[in-house]
Amino acid sequence: MNKFFITGLLLFLLTPFYANAQTATELTIEDAIDLALTNNFQLRQAENNLDLAETRIWSARADFLPSLNAQFSGTRQAGLDFIPEDLAFEDRVTYAVSGNISTNIPIFTGFRNIANLRSTEASKLSQEERLQRLRENIIFETASRYLQVVLNEQLLDIAEVTLEASMSQLEQVSAQVEVGARPTVDLFNQEATVASDELEIVQRQNALDVSIAQLLRIMQDESITDVITVLPEAEDLSLVPIDLNLQELIQTALESRSDYRAQEYEIESNINEIRIQRSNMLPSLSASASLSSRYSDQLTDPLTGRSVDFSDQFFDRSVTRTAGFTLQIPIFNRWNNRTSMQSAQIQLKNSRLELDNIRFQVSEEVRQAYNDYQSIVKQLESTEKALRAAERAYETELQRYEIGASTLIELNQANANFVQAQSNRIQTIYNFVFQEKILDYYLGRVTADIQIN
Repeated sequence: MNKFFITGLLLFLLTPFYANAQTATELTIEDAIDLALTNNFQLRQAENNLDLAETRIWSARADFLPSLNAQFSGTRQAGLDFIPEDLAFEDRVTYAVSGNISTNIPIFTGFRNIANLRSTEASKLSQEERLQRLRENIIFETASRYLQVVLNEQLLDIAEVTLEASMSQLEQVSAQVEVGARPTVDLFNQEATVASDELEIVQRQNALDVSIAQLLRIMQDESITDVITVLPEAEDLSLVPIDLNLQELIQTALESRSDYRAQEYEIESNINEIRIQRSNMLPSLSASASLSSRYSDQLTDPLTGRSVDFSDQFFDRSVTRTAGFTLQIPIFNRWNNRTSMQSAQIQLKNSRLELDNIRFQVSEEVRQAYNDYQSIVKQLESTEKALRAAERAYETELQRYEIGASTLIELNQANANFVQAQSNRIQTIYNFVFQEKILDYYLGRVTADIQIN
C-alpha cells in the first residue's frame, strides 16, 4: 500500500513542477488560427504566386500598346578605305555614330491579345480561389488540432480523478484487510487497479503531449513551447442540434466551395488558351515607323570638300524616315500550331474532367459530413443515458460493497464502466461541436473567426 501511495503522491507533486518547467502560452482557438495563417509557408507561397498572376495581367494588357525602341551605336574603323576624290585607297581611321528610334503598332493579331488577357485574368481568379481554399484548410486543420488538445486535456483530467478515487479506495481496502474485514485478495486487486489507473494517466499525458506538438507544428512559432487552451467546459457548450437538408447542403457547397470555383476559372483560362492557339493560324497585321541618322568624321561636302560637322550630318543630311506595315500569313510551320492547338484542347478536356471529379468529391464529402452529424446527434442522447446509468450502477455497487453484498471485482468493473461512460460522453460532446465546423468546412463557409460555444 505504501508503495502505491508514495508513487501517486509523487505523481501529483511533480506534475506542477514539470508543467512549470517550460512557460506555457495561453491561446484561444482564434489565436492559434491567426498564428497558423501568419506563419504558414504554403500560404505565403500562394500569395507570392498571386502577385505573379497580377504581373502577368499587366503584361497582357501592355500587349495592346505600341512598342518603342531606341538604338545608338558608335564605331571606330581602322584600315584601307577607298577615297572617291582621289580614286585610291588610303590607310585611315574612321569614327562613326548612328542612332535609331522605331515603333511597332499591332493592328490585328488574330484576337490573340484579347484571348491572352482573358486567360491571365481567369488564371488569377483561379489562384485567388485556391488561395482561399488553402486558408480554409489551414483554419480547419488548426481548429482540429486545437480541439484535439482540449479533448486530451479533458480525458487526462478524468484519468487523474479516477486515480485519486482508486488510491482512496486502496487506503480503505487496506485498512479493512488489516482488521480482517476484507480478504487479502481484495487488497491485491485494488493495487492492480491503481497501477492500471497510473498507466492510463501516462498514456493520456503522452496523447496530450503529442497533440500539443502537432498544434505547435502547424502554428510554426518557435517562441511558443507549450500552450494553455481557453475553451468553455464541456458541460457549458451548446448541444442543440440543427435541422439539415442534404440536397440543400450539396447545392450550397457547389456554390461556395473555393476549390470548385477555382476549377471553373481554370476551364475558362483553358478555353482562352485554345483561342490563343487558333489566333496563331490567322494572319496578323502590324504597322511600323522608324527615324534614324548617322555621323561619320570622314564625310565631306562634295562642293566645298570640307568635312561636314556633327550637327549637319546627324540632324539634317543623314536623317532617314521610314513607315510601313507588315502582313504575316502563316502557311506552314511544321505542324507546330496544330500540335499546340491539340495540346490546348486536351488540357481543356482534362480540366472539365477534373471539375466533374471535384463535383463528385464535394457531394461525397458533404454527404459523409451530414451522415456523421446525424450519427453524432444520436450519440449525444445515447451517451448521456449511458453516463447516467453507469453512474447509478457505480453508486449502487459501491453501497453494496460497503455492506459486504458485492465483491471488489464487481465494484472495480462498475467503476471502469463509469469512467468509460465519462470518456465517451466527453468525446461525443467535442465531436458534436467540431462536427458543425466540419460541415462548414465542406460547405466552404469556414472563417478565421471560429466560435466554440
